Amino acid sequence: MLPAELPEPPQVSLAEYQLLLQLRKHDLTQNPLKRKATTGERLADRVAATVGSWRFIIIQSILLALWITLNLIAWVQHWDPYPFILLNLALSFQAAYSAPIIMMSQNRQSDLDRADMRQDCEVNLKAEIEIELLHDKLNLLRDRYIPEILAQLQRIEERLEQR
Repeated sequence: MLPAELPEPPQVSLAEYQLLLQLRKHDLTQNPLKRKATTGERLADRVAATVGSWRFIIIQSILLALWITLNLIAWVQHWDPYPFILLNLALSFQAAYSAPIIMMSQNRQSDLDRADMRQDCEVNLKAEIEIELLHDKLNLLRDRYIPEILAQLQRIEERLEQR
């Protein structure tokens, strides 16, 4: 029969044990940075997604080709003759506003990615310490109980042989 006393606690360092207790208190399924985005952040994400799409590039290319073609052909009034200064101004405006908005979206995404990475690290660290604790428990069982079980089996075999 197995001894009635409880096994000794696993041998991990005090720092690891304190870290494990701290990690167990946290809800690792919730990322604090994944809060509801502000209106500006949602707008920046939407602009970045739109400007960074093939659809936007194709539509913009068609509009640019149409603008240039209509201003070069004589049967239409030239509202922006060559060298297309008005077109250049419009594209400069677009670049001046879209670049910082895209950077805002990228910075926010970078913050979210960094928080996800930190959270993944915490989850992995917790799992590593938990696995180490399980190894310690298994080693304790192996070292303490298996020899006793083998001795009991030996006694049972001896009794069976005596019959």
